[in-house]
Amino acid sequence: MPDSTFSLSRRRFVAGAAGSSLVMGLGTLLPGCGAEQVASDLADAGASAAFSPVIWFEIDPQGAVLINIVRAEMGQHVGTALAQIIADELGANWDDVRISHVDTDPKWGYMVTGGSWSVHTSFTQLSQAGAAGRSILVEAGAALLAADASQCHAEGGRVFAGSSSLSFAEIIRDGNIHRSFSQAELDAMPIKAPADRRIIGRDVAALDVPAKANGSARYGLDASLPGMVFGIPLMPPTRYGSVVVSVDDSQAQALPGYIDAVEVKDPTGTIQGWVVVVANQLPTAMRAARLINVTWDAGPTAAVDEAALFAEGLRLADDPNEGTLVVNEGDVQAARSGAANVLEATYRTGTALHFTLEPQNALVGFDVDGKCHIYAGNQWQSLILPLLSEVLDLPEPDIIIHQHYLGGGYGRRLFGDQMIPAALVSRAVGRPVKLIFDREMDSRFDCPRSPSVCTFSASIDSEGKLSGIDHAVVAGWPTLGMAPGFLTDGVDGVGKFDPFSVSGAEHWYTLPNHRVRAVNNGLAQATFLPGWLRAVGPGWIGWGVECFLDEVAHALQIDPLTYRLSLLDARGKNAGGEGSTVGGASRLRTVLENVAQRSEWGRPLPANEALGIAVGHGQERGMPTWVACVAHVAVSADRQRVTVRKLWQSIDVGTVVNPSGAMAQAQGAALWGLSLALHEGAELESGQVKQRNLDSYTPLRMADVPELDIVFIDSDAFPSGLGEPPLIPVAPAIGNAIFAATGKRVRDLPIRLG
Repeated sequence: MPDSTFSLSRRRFVAGAAGSSLVMGLGTLLPGCGAEQVASDLADAGASAAFSPVIWFEIDPQGAVLINIVRAEMGQHVGTALAQIIADELGANWDDVRISHVDTDPKWGYMVTGGSWSVHTSFTQLSQAGAAGRSILVEAGAALLAADASQCHAEGGRVFAGSSSLSFAEIIRDGNIHRSFSQAELDAMPIKAPADRRIIGRDVAALDVPAKANGSARYGLDASLPGMVFGIPLMPPTRYGSVVVSVDDSQAQALPGYIDAVEVKDPTGTIQGWVVVVANQLPTAMRAARLINVTWDAGPTAAVDEAALFAEGLRLADDPNEGTLVVNEGDVQAARSGAANVLEATYRTGTALHFTLEPQNALVGFDVDGKCHIYAGNQWQSLILPLLSEVLDLPEPDIIIHQHYLGGGYGRRLFGDQMIPAALVSRAVGRPVKLIFDREMDSRFDCPRSPSVCTFSASIDSEGKLSGIDHAVVAGWPTLGMAPGFLTDGVDGVGKFDPFSVSGAEHWYTLPNHRVRAVNNGLAQATFLPGWLRAVGPGWIGWGVECFLDEVAHALQIDPLTYRLSLLDARGKNAGGEGSTVGGASRLRTVLENVAQRSEWGRPLPANEALGIAVGHGQERGMPTWVACVAHVAVSADRQRVTVRKLWQSIDVGTVVNPSGAMAQAQGAALWGLSLALHEGAELESGQVKQRNLDSYTPLRMADVPELDIVFIDSDAFPSGLGEPPLIPVAPAIGNAIFAATGKRVRDLPIRLG
């Protein structure tokens, strides 16, 4: 996401008493939420539960620290990691820390959880907030202890002055905790040196886990409201263009508790041709759905299949006039004209589904004041709220999304489009409606990863050296369909492209001449709503980039590891800059050397077994996580089956805030990379996905899990993201290993040898 999304102004930090608690907020995050308003809210709060804009944490009179989490919890334990950042800087006792996942409110600023951004984009802000809180407590504690504040420090929930100390609770009750900070003061706030951290970088008791273990965690499917009814969607034959001709619910009318079959009329056109069956109980709604006969006029894409999407992708890739320039360095055309040899290849990836454990759902009701309340798990509240506002003709503050745990997100719940039919039907029937999808409906309604086509052309000069690479990237674009405001201008100022659908093409290898075109597959865009799937562009672009680089290495008769190292020279734009880019390609070189050493790259293996290598640099070039992967594969004697015996990964993510959570994320991402490489795969048939349940869509099973050997490089660098990057190099490492074992190059995902 462009930096502007997260560069919301923070003019002043305000602290004060609400009742007898310390509450701390940042002013001027949004228009109308200035420091003066924050101060006024703090002063007026009294003993009430009123909150000031953008309040990050609160300390009550007993010393309990409540940290508010604006990021969605979908299994990654983000609340624990973010709380560690504040708690460490604050000097809190971890046993006193609690977290709360907040509902939508303008005071929280921009709400989004995706892109592996949460720790990276929150680290500075939360560190400053914790440090500011610590400075207030130290000053107030020093005054109470009649000590010099410069000689005091906070640790373990206490402020120490020599051998004397006071608890945070005592300071809150008795001290002067009213103070504000300017932005300049915040920027100069002394953040702890890495050596002084006591909570960051340590394994602590996870705050997100107990509720899941004891069953108290609330997911969207757990939500309920008095008087609610249930809705089951009847979806049309195509995502776009289908029109309801007639609805015959005569058989359903005899069912006790059946209410209606409501045609959804969405003024934004996001939901087209839907009918929702409504009944008092879920079993009744499900039974009624089987009895109702809906006749549709199918949309214009009713005959589109996977082959047609691939054919259109290849046509677009082969047309040099199509697309937008993303990289245009040197003179690729001149390199080709002077080439002694040209190496060309086409890499493809098929449709892939999110297939979250918890299918889509939403409970929606309206209160007596006409405000809309939505109960669901969502990753990008700030994306769906404006659309809901248009759908319902309500101001955004009158729409409240009550955040629940997500039974899997992976990018699917970045777009809360299931809330639209639930809200419209609730308004139509005048009661809260809980809309629930079964597995097959959920698959049909998915925003799948688009089929993709990447073409590569490498020019090799008369001296046998690579002189340039031309790369075309074709797919449906999620950002075009769901967040068009984030489309980016081409490097030559002509046209726009989806940055999430081309990330990974601008890599950290130094090439003499390099051109990348991003092309939208309009047929895919018209057939379904392309979605952001975990790791997004690099999850499939890295497949082609890393496998084709192997092809170039073999054509030049250079070991693939040696060749990669030669291109990671950290020169020019690849030297890196600020934040997690510091060190640039030299850090990618380090993880590559590390994983090669640990896997014993180059050692002899039995027949039909081999190692393959690949790298990834995170979802976005501007926020890299440096990952190198080696895969050990065995190919059956009949060349029909691939077994991955072991995956090694070396990862430089900068500062690791929560080691156990980080390892869980890395393991999960690596295994999903394996799943997408060998097991998962859907295809479009008659305008819809053909594989809709686990009998035909077959993710990785436990019996297929290989040995994992993953390490993090020790680093005090600025933290990057981890939820997605380890997925990226797995598939190309496997593909390159298959070539090394068999001499056969595979260029399609999922990999099918038969």
